[in-house]
Amino acid sequence: MKDLEQNYARTFSTAAGVAVLKHLRKITVERVLGPNATDSELRGLEAQRALVHQIEMMIQRGK
Repeated sequence: MKDLEQNYARTFSTAAGVAVLKHLRKITVERVLGPNATDSELRGLEAQRALVHQIEMMIQRGK
């Protein structure tokens, strides 16, 4: 697993990787749904946020 974590760290340490991760955070973690959001929309966004969080954790462990 350490090799995979290091691959995440290497991939997202490049300028392109940093830009991609910043974009992923913007469209997931920083996104706010309005009060009319459906249960399905909320669950979908939370799943996306969880994936971005997992990527960030892999990067941290790979450093």
